[in-house]
Amino acid sequence: MTGPESALSVEPSWAFERYEAVRGRLPQIEPARAAAGKAKRVPNLWALRDRFDAFVLDAFGVINVGETAIPGAVESVAALKAAGKAVLVVTNGASVPAEGAVAKYRRYGYDFTRDEVISSRDALAVALSQWPERLRWGFAATPSGELESLAEGSLLLGDDPKSYEQAEGFVLLSSLDWNAGRQALLHRALLDRPRPVLVGNPDLVAPREWGLSAEPGYYAHELADSGLADPRFFGKPFPEVYRMAEERLAPLGIERSRICMVGDTLHTDVLGGAAAGWGTVLVTDHGLYKSLDPERLIRASGLRPGYLVPSI
Repeated sequence: MTGPESALSVEPSWAFERYEAVRGRLPQIEPARAAAGKAKRVPNLWALRDRFDAFVLDAFGVINVGETAIPGAVESVAALKAAGKAVLVVTNGASVPAEGAVAKYRRYGYDFTRDEVISSRDALAVALSQWPERLRWGFAATPSGELESLAEGSLLLGDDPKSYEQAEGFVLLSSLDWNAGRQALLHRALLDRPRPVLVGNPDLVAPREWGLSAEPGYYAHELADSGLADPRFFGKPFPEVYRMAEERLAPLGIERSRICMVGDTLHTDVLGGAAAGWGTVLVTDHGLYKSLDPERLIRASGLRPGYLVPSI
């Protein structure tokens, strides 16, 4: 999947309903952690500069859509930094090491450093390094994914069934080169012999210039629905990346209540941020919900952000 032909033939509303259907596999949040009352509409993040000291930004749908920077976002980030605010990016993009994401953001005009970017791949790497057994992992990934940096002896899963047979565990890292045929090979391999499945990107879909792309979470939940695996997810809304962000912010002495998660989805960004005890901001005019009524989705899900902004 590398271009318009990989766009899912579904509406954004389908993605919302699918997230609701798999809600039981997402972090559970107490009602007290959800923002009380109606989400407040503000024009941009600058309007929240007195409320928060740290802004943690999702990538897709917040600072970029596909390979394009969102208009005005570069200037917004620069203004917050100039005002002394901490700005981090937490992305579920795991195809390449975070250094690659930093280089990409710099091409867009952002001045993020490596310390200011956390990817779901970072959390996955920690889990793989601490795995109790040394396994030969088979990766759904791209040839440029630098898999040896994650696990020695890794296998790149492609169209050859032998690689699926040889793998002692599976990692869904990227869907850029994944397709229905490879997913069928993975199904058959797990039917033949159950093995652990780790997911380096929990997103179901991602907004691109040409539509919605199927992401690793899309395929992982299909495996779970089939009873073939109990996937373990790394990235938003799961807690590891939020803890990593707090560790990066700890030297600044910023209280948890003064951190906010800014994203374009309720079931990843808002849910994860609220579960971490942070403030939450939903971007409405870009990303997954740009053609939908966010208030309706908030009511339907019960996931209420503290603030709504059209763009950062």
